[in-house]
Amino acid sequence: MTPPKKKSRGAVESPTLEPGEELAEALREASESVSDPAPDSAEGEPPVEPGPEEKLEALREELGQAQDRLVRLQAEFENFRRRSLKERQESLQYGHQNLVKDLLATVDNLERAIAHSAEDASASMESVLQGVELVQSDLLGALGKHGVRVVEPIKESFDPAFHEAMGQVPDASVEPNSVVQVLQKGYLINDRMLRPARVLVAREPSKDEDEAESAADDEAEKK
Repeated sequence: MTPPKKKSRGAVESPTLEPGEELAEALREASESVSDPAPDSAEGEPPVEPGPEEKLEALREELGQAQDRLVRLQAEFENFRRRSLKERQESLQYGHQNLVKDLLATVDNLERAIAHSAEDASASMESVLQGVELVQSDLLGALGKHGVRVVEPIKESFDPAFHEAMGQVPDASVEPNSVVQVLQKGYLINDRMLRPARVLVAREPSKDEDEAESAADDEAEKK
């Protein structure tokens, strides 16, 4: 019988693996080798500094962007300045518009008083009439200093921008759609409509209206 061999000192025995375990171990080592690739030889090297031409091109790009921002800011400021100037001018021209509207009612009352007084030919009413006319003239003069103008469009063509039609009347003596009577004067303030004039507008008379007007004229001539 052969005696068993002695194990040498310092030798480390490798664990004995079954065939299935050897396959699993091989697969694990292969997976680790794929997930942990070998370090790149270039890794750890300092980045390459850009050359003078590249630095100059980058500065040019930054300068162009800054100039674009400056142009936009200048355009925005100019628009703001123009808006502010326009608002200031409108405030100076039309800031008292509401006050003038309130005063127009007073002007209307003065005109009615003058028209009523003119119907009375007495001496006492004549002096009253002169006083009212003077007040009216002073008030219109004060309004005129603030850019207020009267719109009184007798025999002018009807314009809806400046006139408010209150009705139509047959009238063959003027062109159709002409203003033949002003019921209430209109007013402008610095070319802006403050109040349109209320008017009656002419239309072409019908045949019956024309005949009736001719008969009335003949009757008046006989008298």
